[in-house]
Amino acid sequence: MVCFHGVLGVRRWLTFSTGLVECLCFAGAVFGWASLVFVLKTEGYFSSLCVNATGLNGTQVLDCSEQDERFSLVFTVASFLNSFLTLPNGFLFDKFGTTVARLFGICLYTTGTLFVAFSSPALSLLLFPALSFIAVGGIMLLITNMQVGNLFGLHRSTIITLYNGAFDSSSALFFIIKLVYESDISLRSSFLFLAACSIIHLVRTFLLLPKTTIPYPLPEGYTYGMTCGKSKMFSPEQVAANGHVQKDTTEEKMLKDKESPPKQEKSFRECVLSRFFLWLLVWLSVMQLRHYLFIGTLNPRLQRLTQGEPSLVSQYINAFAITQLCGVLCAPWNGLILDRLKGKTRAPGESEQEVDLRASVLSLFLTSLQCVLFSVCATIPVLPLQYLTFILQVLNRSFLYGGNAAFISLAFPSCHFGKVYGLVMALSAVFSVLQYGCFALIKDVLGGDPLYVDIALTLLSLLTFMHPLTVYLHCRGLASQRVP
Repeated sequence: MVCFHGVLGVRRWLTFSTGLVECLCFAGAVFGWASLVFVLKTEGYFSSLCVNATGLNGTQVLDCSEQDERFSLVFTVASFLNSFLTLPNGFLFDKFGTTVARLFGICLYTTGTLFVAFSSPALSLLLFPALSFIAVGGIMLLITNMQVGNLFGLHRSTIITLYNGAFDSSSALFFIIKLVYESDISLRSSFLFLAACSIIHLVRTFLLLPKTTIPYPLPEGYTYGMTCGKSKMFSPEQVAANGHVQKDTTEEKMLKDKESPPKQEKSFRECVLSRFFLWLLVWLSVMQLRHYLFIGTLNPRLQRLTQGEPSLVSQYINAFAITQLCGVLCAPWNGLILDRLKGKTRAPGESEQEVDLRASVLSLFLTSLQCVLFSVCATIPVLPLQYLTFILQVLNRSFLYGGNAAFISLAFPSCHFGKVYGLVMALSAVFSVLQYGCFALIKDVLGGDPLYVDIALTLLSLLTFMHPLTVYLHCRGLASQRVP
């Protein structure tokens, strides 16, 4: 028994810490694309798309706008698949469990890193499948790691938020690759090393994670992985049954505490057709498009602001990558805001869901406000101001995805969480494809000046305030109904 509890405690913290490292160092690497593009340009990828052109003073200059467009397309495809395939990846995880899902993700991630390692300027097109595989494999690592929060009971939300923040910060991986590249370590060596790290992912899969999934709440005597003695194991059916029993018991207790009669849970169709889902989709899609376009066009944006000075471009790319490391520090603040407001005294007759929704209004409003401020700073063509833009970008991005998941868990029945989360991510991915159209508009119509597109996106981002406003009006309507 002593061995059982000792090993279980050590394994639980080992699972958490190694999962945090995995998300921090690997999962969201694709969003460090700006740093990798700098290296790829130096290597000569898609350089055949650069052509000689006549400058304003009649001198011959090298026009690489077609090259920038091709790099933007690579990121557009990868970021689209990263979000769009969240829905089938979620179903794969629910249906087949942790081991199968992680093996699939690790296979994709390793294949992507090998594709980059063995690519060359002559095989530049390999970047399309390579970055897509890294993106989809990385999101699968995050999905399978978020369940680790179930091992920590009351701290479950904090763990999940930390993992999402670590996912954001992992975009600094390509920045590290850029630094070692400048220290004469080849791009191939770096990506071969990343491919070899897949051995670590495999070890975690078989030793520190369950074959199926980690249930919530945890069944009594639940164990996973290797144990030093005989332990109580659960089949997927037993785990599900136990979860239903505990859920029913909890619901019965909650029903006794409620003054109002119980309401029947919404169907999945009702959730999708609700105002909350519609405005959540608009809220996420608009802000995600703003972030994707900023990341995908950062290199040509900085080249325009620095007048093509390579050392200055490198300096600002490094600054952007360093700020991405702060995502793991920013993300938990959103959860703390929610938890603090949810802890306030409940009004007479106010349901728990009403309290949760009321608490989410401030979080949603702050996220929208951050996006507008970030977009305004990105619009102003002043080079030193971009440092503030980088800070606002990482702060807003860390609030965005954690807030999205938190709101879905509060506003919709838990039995539909996976489906609603996957669907809203998939639909927002379709909307994010517009980033490539925006980039083509900047290049072909606006002569490389993104000012008017930035202004349009800033005005569009004002639409995101409709989501917190809708939730606020809903809560106020419920409150007015309780007034005698």
